[in-house]
Amino acid sequence: MSRSPAPVAVVTGAAGNLGPVWTGGLLDAGYRVAALTLEGTEQDPVLVELGSTYGDNLDVVTADVTSREDLDAAATHVLGRWGSPDVLVNNAGVDVPPRPGEGTLLQDVSADTFRRVLEVNVLGAFQAMQVFGAAMAAAGGGSIVNIGSLYASVSPDPRMYDHVPMEPPFLKPPAYGASKAGLVNLTRYFATHLASQGVRVNTLSPGGVAGGQDPEFVRKFSARVPLGRLARPDELVQPLLFLASDASSYVTGIELKVDGGFTAW
Repeated sequence: MSRSPAPVAVVTGAAGNLGPVWTGGLLDAGYRVAALTLEGTEQDPVLVELGSTYGDNLDVVTADVTSREDLDAAATHVLGRWGSPDVLVNNAGVDVPPRPGEGTLLQDVSADTFRRVLEVNVLGAFQAMQVFGAAMAAAGGGSIVNIGSLYASVSPDPRMYDHVPMEPPFLKPPAYGASKAGLVNLTRYFATHLASQGVRVNTLSPGGVAGGQDPEFVRKFSARVPLGRLARPDELVQPLLFLASDASSYVTGIELKVDGGFTAW
């Protein structure tokens, strides 16, 4: 008896902080994954390791989400190799962790810096949904999962970073939360427009995820979380697979917060 081919997923920003988490989780669940990365990040060590483990089920594709031309080329490549994707994970995004000497004052944040975050986090997701959403609609179905943030709902607390020796102090980019809030609404927009064509669109918004942060930040952040800790990266995978699969076949247009209760307070 012949087997049905494995489902296909596209992950943007696959070499970013959480990109390998989504990519590895989907591969482990049996998906074939097209991992979209910026030029120069194709040999990211984690992606190379995933490639050695999963072989031809991982295809690393160079594409900048802010370039419609790049995304059209990536879609042509994916459709030619595997057919229409079943899942799109819009993960590409710009965020800035604290770095010594890189503090700033709110009044000094440049328009170019603000614009760049919106360009990647919102316009990039918009274009990826246009391109891959159209392919899904033509094929009769699919699931789009936009990666949001707890900062789509609340403002970053600067006291989380006031122990970092920096003058001016570290400032979480004001455009970051604005972009993620915009992405949540854009999710609703695409969800309503693509529903009749069998395509579901949802947002998965993680809270703080453990990733080598300094101990004082971890202490402060964990004290603010009802569950008392940061998330483990693997705890994000099952919520993603829920939204990606038919387990959520009657779920569209929502924001699923995986934040340990942070935004409940």
